[in-house]
Amino acid sequence: QVQLVESGGGLVQAGGSLRLSCAASGNIFGFNDMRWYRQAPGNERELVARVTRGDSTNYADSVRGRFTISGDNAKKTVYLQMNSLKPEDTAVYYCSMFDGYSLYWGQGTQVTVSS
Repeated sequence: QVQLVESGGGLVQAGGSLRLSCAASGNIFGFNDMRWYRQAPGNERELVARVTRGDSTNYADSVRGRFTISGDNAKKTVYLQMNSLKPEDTAVYYCSMFDGYSLYWGQGTQVTVSS
């Protein structure tokens, strides 16, 4: 069984920074890609950033230039560095990892940005 555990969420003022981490454990050898999603109240879950095994990255337009995703497949860990945070970044952030067969999800971590 594969489990993903996020950490690093919290409350921050607009313009501040947070770094989210997500570590996987269990019987898994590696991942094809690692992702961060977020979901704000009343909104659908949206893809924020993705990093592939080959270190290619993709970002939502709303976070490009402010957020940076990085992954360490050997450590089964993915990070999301969030800078210049805005109130509209407030959401529950979920990590997910795809091993080529299944997409695994973390439980989510709350990020709240005050104005």
